[in-house]
Amino acid sequence: FSVEKSTLQSMPETLRKMQSAFNLTGSIHASALFDHNGNLLAFREDVGRHNALDKLIAHGLLKKINLSNCVLLLSGRISFELVQKAAMAGIPVIAAIGAPSSLAVELAEKMNISLIGFLKNSGFNQYAHFDRIV
Repeated sequence: FSVEKSTLQSMPETLRKMQSAFNLTGSIHASALFDHNGNLLAFREDVGRHNALDKLIAHGLLKKINLSNCVLLLSGRISFELVQKAAMAGIPVIAAIGAPSSLAVELAEKMNISLIGFLKNSGFNQYAHFDRIV
């Protein structure tokens, strides 16, 4: 599984367009699944970052989305626990608008997950497993 840099950089705009609750409140977190072409597969919002991801993974499993062929995009920062949940679901690439914690980077490295932070249309930082980003 791989994803092009330009495809990654287009994902935050797609996410922002989907965040109707965030647009109203400014305080709702989102998680989204994209395929390698940047197509939005699923999206969930919640007051809690962890809840948004739990809802998204559950939806993906119920709809039989092949999570091992997805990019997970998070609207906030990347914590150890979010990487752990993605690893258990088999998601190979995690990108976020915010920064990862040092523990998140360590776990991504151990679990063979490509980890991207500070994602925007002009660029991003890579923290682990660079081989999936082409």
